Amino acid sequence: MNPKVDFFFEKDTPWQSAYKQLRKIILDCGLIEELKWGVPCYTHNGKNVVLIHGFKDYCALLFHKGVLLKDTEGILVQQTENVQSARQIRFTGEAQIQEMKPILKTYLYEAVEVEKAGLQVKLKKTSEFDMPEELQEKLDSDLDFKTAFEALTPGRQRGYMLYFSQPKQSKTRISRIEKSFPKILDGKGYNER
Repeated sequence: MNPKVDFFFEKDTPWQSAYKQLRKIILDCGLIEELKWGVPCYTHNGKNVVLIHGFKDYCALLFHKGVLLKDTEGILVQQTENVQSARQIRFTGEAQIQEMKPILKTYLYEAVEVEKAGLQVKLKKTSEFDMPEELQEKLDSDLDFKTAFEALTPGRQRGYMLYFSQPKQSKTRISRIEKSFPKILDGKGYNER
């Protein structure tokens, strides 16, 4: 157990007991506990394998390369259509975790084997994502914007493209682009401060 992570398990949350059960199961599988992204992340030889996180209606194990797991039980969930690699196993209660303990260990050991084998997920390149029409128009009409956008890392570009694509109405997409202009000029991602 890593003391830097203890605060997460001591937080007043409906998932506190569930988190502790998941922690014990993961540590029993020999993974190293670290704090990443403000949540417990478990690694093997420095490679991220799984993390614990919670939401309003469920808590979950998130397997970083979950798409490479066999998912023999059909329990892995893709959070959103844009998540390429990670997959979750979701829980709504402690009894469910206890019942699934042997299955969870099987998935955890398989995830470690994926890391040992050095398997990689083939991710789509930024250029393979759909470019929102409004963003393309802004890039074509504003050289400063285009220069700043192209200077962003591929991940930041992809993040903006997904963020700009979400709204159904064109005016909302345009508004997001305009509001993001200062951040883009500063070289920041849409969710960075």
